[in-house]
Amino acid sequence: MYYTGRTMANGAILATNRRARSEFSILDTVEAGIQLTGPEVKSCKQGSIKLAGSYGAISSSGAVVLIGCHISPYKPAAGAQKNYDPDRTRILLLNKRQIATLIGKLKEKRISLVPLSCYLKGGLIKFEMALAQGKKQYEKREAIKKRDIEREIGRRLKR
Repeated sequence: MYYTGRTMANGAILATNRRARSEFSILDTVEAGIQLTGPEVKSCKQGSIKLAGSYGAISSSGAVVLIGCHISPYKPAAGAQKNYDPDRTRILLLNKRQIATLIGKLKEKRISLVPLSCYLKGGLIKFEMALAQGKKQYEKREAIKKRDIEREIGRRLKR
């Protein structure tokens, strides 16, 4: 079995973008499918996917794409994956209403589309994408202070 052992309520988590929650304030989330080749699917199911530094955007054709997501080549399919680019732009699968909503919200100032996690749902690979607003440096420091204070309170209450 290839899965990492971590599970969601509806399937195994293949990858998470841990920095996204510290770098951004999450406003809304949306579940999206992704268009992959066969060897890429097998590589994802092995957990050979990195979401760090990737983001979503609207292409000139009006499709939502995932840019900068690294999916390592699947070793047993080396012959079928000649000239394979692991960081290629991949199309996210959403319905028209979701795309229209995302286009409207992404036009707002400081709003980005970032992947939070990649997981299996019914044998299909899904991405949890978030509409997020970048945090300023002072907001990050405040969040760290708040977390430390809550941790200290929890320690003292245990005594």
